Amino acid sequence: MAGRDLRALFSTNDRTLAAAEAFTNRQAQWEFAVAALTEHLRHTASPGFDPEDLEAARDNVVVFHGIGGIGKSTLSRKLEAALADAGQRPVQWGSPGWGTARILPVRIDLARSANPDFETVVLTVRLALAEIGRPLPAFDLALRRYWEHQHPGDPLEDYLNRGGLAARFGKALPQQMQSALSDVAQALLLPGTVGSAVGQVTGALVGALREHRQTVRALAGCARLADLLEADPDLDSLSYYPHLLAFELARLPATKQVTPVILLDGFEEIGDRTHRDFERLLQRLVWLLPNAFFVITGRSRLQWAEEALQGQLDFTGPTAWPGLTARDIPQARTEFPARGRERQLLIGDFSLEDCADYLARRLSADGRPLISNPIRAVIGQRSHGLPLYLDLSVMRFLEIRRSGRTPEPADFDHDFPALIARTLSDLTAPERHVLRSVSLFSSFDVTLATQAAGLPQEAPALRLIERPFVRETPFGLWPFHLHALIRATIRGADDQTDDRWSPGDWQQAAVRALAALGEQWSGGSDRDRLLLVGCLRQGLAIARDYRLDLDWLTDAAWTYIGDSVWEPLDLTAGPEAEGARATAADLLVELLSTLARRQHENRARTVERLVAVADTGLLPAELHEMAVYYRAKAQRDLGHTDASRQGMHLVADGGGRLAPNARRGLAHLSRLAGDFPTALEAAAHLGWAGRHHRVVGDVRWVQGDMPLAAQAFGAARAEGEEHGKSGEAAMSQAMRAFTLAFTTEATTDDEIDLAEHLLAQVDLRAATLDARIAALLRDAGTNTAVADRIQVLAAEISTSGLLFMQAKLELARAFHHAIRDDRAGVASAISQLRELTREGYYAYYVDLAHFMADLPLDSPSHTRWLNGPQEARQQWRGLVISRRDHPMPTRRDGS
Repeated sequence: MAGRDLRALFSTNDRTLAAAEAFTNRQAQWEFAVAALTEHLRHTASPGFDPEDLEAARDNVVVFHGIGGIGKSTLSRKLEAALADAGQRPVQWGSPGWGTARILPVRIDLARSANPDFETVVLTVRLALAEIGRPLPAFDLALRRYWEHQHPGDPLEDYLNRGGLAARFGKALPQQMQSALSDVAQALLLPGTVGSAVGQVTGALVGALREHRQTVRALAGCARLADLLEADPDLDSLSYYPHLLAFELARLPATKQVTPVILLDGFEEIGDRTHRDFERLLQRLVWLLPNAFFVITGRSRLQWAEEALQGQLDFTGPTAWPGLTARDIPQARTEFPARGRERQLLIGDFSLEDCADYLARRLSADGRPLISNPIRAVIGQRSHGLPLYLDLSVMRFLEIRRSGRTPEPADFDHDFPALIARTLSDLTAPERHVLRSVSLFSSFDVTLATQAAGLPQEAPALRLIERPFVRETPFGLWPFHLHALIRATIRGADDQTDDRWSPGDWQQAAVRALAALGEQWSGGSDRDRLLLVGCLRQGLAIARDYRLDLDWLTDAAWTYIGDSVWEPLDLTAGPEAEGARATAADLLVELLSTLARRQHENRARTVERLVAVADTGLLPAELHEMAVYYRAKAQRDLGHTDASRQGMHLVADGGGRLAPNARRGLAHLSRLAGDFPTALEAAAHLGWAGRHHRVVGDVRWVQGDMPLAAQAFGAARAEGEEHGKSGEAAMSQAMRAFTLAFTTEATTDDEIDLAEHLLAQVDLRAATLDARIAALLRDAGTNTAVADRIQVLAAEISTSGLLFMQAKLELARAFHHAIRDDRAGVASAISQLRELTREGYYAYYVDLAHFMADLPLDSPSHTRWLNGPQEARQQWRGLVISRRDHPMPTRRDGS
């Protein structure tokens, strides 16, 4: 469905250009409305329906609401056209199922630009019903009396001509009203001259109704007609006259039966939460016309079902409006539920396909789309599905074309200030202030919104979250977020509104927003990782974008790394992160992002990024220490042990928060070099902060002393759980499983399962690989495709840059072949181990492979064993013999 887009046509001299007002599929909304209308028709046709029942609940309204520019008015117009003429209905909308029922749609624009008033609304409804071709006496008499009283000397016909209503609906209404007046006068046997005077006729009619005369039996069925004719003919009385329309519609003969569908568009413009005078009159119209069907479109959900409005409106609460109490239903659902539920629907954004379709059909030349595919793709992505953005982009396309330049995709990475004006148009000043403040957040709650705005009350924030451009994720940490395009535009566009913010205003709001996040984080539980990560993500982005001091972010960063969980922060460094204008916030973003991503990228890339961060010198000393320490860890993983030792010494000597970790790192470096007595002696002085039990376990398993090693790793896991450090607990359990997998312990399966369970809650690549190698060791010597599984795992490890994990895997392969007494396999593993440890670190793995197979060493070893090489040889050979004599039992998966 398309009309002429005059705005586009008058934007260019190119007469070959075809500009169509494209309408993109809104099938779900059509089916929603049709299902509700079908149910309404069944209800009004039932024997028990009484249009004069003033107490029955009302279910004769559906509401479409959504953000400004989402296409509500377009939908309202298309619904009117489709209901009026089947030929105007898109094919994909499908045929309605109400058979021969006659539908009479009439759309009323409530926008301020249309200058609506309640008189015009009532007249429009009655003018539409003039199509029936007969008077509606009860209503027409009351309306004629009202008009002559309120507009003396201004004939209704002249008023209709001036306002354009006569041109839209024809001039039948004045004649029908006069006919009704004459018919009643004749029924009352009044003289002809009196019959033209509405006051005398209505007076006589009231008397006849009170006296129950048979001459007016046709009107006597309307129990409240006399009361309405006796009441003062003012605007308040006019708002009750729709009751007379309901009476007249119900007594139409079968050949004239009709169901009015009244579409009220722009409902948000009739008032606000404080001034509901016009809304109260419109609500009476809906309530008193239960045999008409109403389609309301506006920015906000209709609140009539809320009991708190009692006194502001006449009919309120869930009993009165059962269909308005439910929350919005998903757009994907097109079937309509049982009567009385879910009559409000949020109009969502266009899909990318709908955006492309809209842009392709909006402008064309020689029957082909004028806007190229690349430009349509950019506009669609940038629009976030908002039709208003598409419309503004079309006008920008024509504007660029008018300047003599060919539009390019880059021209449409653009913010439109008009979006701000449309969004802010019906907000109060406090609501606009809160809206700008919450645009700093990716998600927020009422408390954050109020604090960021610096307001003493939450009321503006509570009103704002009810707006359709505020989306809700009920189970999120912070449940609310702005429509992505609105948020980007408010923050990025050149705002020309009267109350626009200066750069200083934005800076102050950013300071408040950062402080509000810090307050929430400091008020939460020490173990609430979800809150910690959420505050870090948002706080770092605000501090980076507005060049703020780190403040509480420093402590939060330390808490983040303290548990070794490494949830992704989904942060990228700002454009100035490596430039002269980079700030400490830029560098902290890059530092934490690097630490989180190192679980998923090669350690060489991690070292490269951490070197760049540390070399800027912009981080505070304690955060600089963090970069140096993790750089040294990554260097150790790569086998760059001299550089690693240098970094660890620097951090250990500094005495900062990571000094115990660095001392543990130095103990690990001693272990890597094969100096086990030194490493074990260092462990005795590390304490919990230096993870002493895990260091002991790392030394003991290499000696072949698996019971003591497993005991140490178990203690490390328990200590981690005691301190609430799930990352430490998972790492320690992975190594406990790895250690016991060399043995014939029946609990090995359970230990591996526990390790996998703990690792599922964190993001630790090396520990995860330990658990997977443990599974291989458990199956070593069996025919469970161990060799193939080793090959697959080796390919994964090679991409990580974790040199020590490659060596561990080769050690597992040597163990497998030693159990099977496969000398060639052991020799191959030894060759690989020698290549992997040629720098001298983890060189004792070559010794261990020899010990397993009971082979003499090819060359002298520099390893310092705790109890000498002979005992280590006996321990490792004993593990192999034990596995030969007592193979592991069949696993629970049947292999």
